[in-house]
Amino acid sequence: MNKEIETRIGQNIRRLREKVNMTQDTLAARLQVNGCDITRSAVAKIEVGQRHLYPDELMLIKQILRVEYEDIFQMDD
Repeated sequence: MNKEIETRIGQNIRRLREKVNMTQDTLAARLQVNGCDITRSAVAKIEVGQRHLYPDELMLIKQILRVEYEDIFQMDD
């Protein structure tokens, strides 16, 4: 995947997470409860584009943050 795209998606996830006043720890815990083997550190790496985002993680992040895919994949500023 394109590094710029991964970085932008990660920034979007961080912005959306912060918008609902959720910590990385809380997001990781909610992902874990729903079956994703992920740590807070992995969430942090996703948010800065250092780790790939798996489809199941993406689907759950969308549900947990109560956003649309368009919000996550938004590429314009």
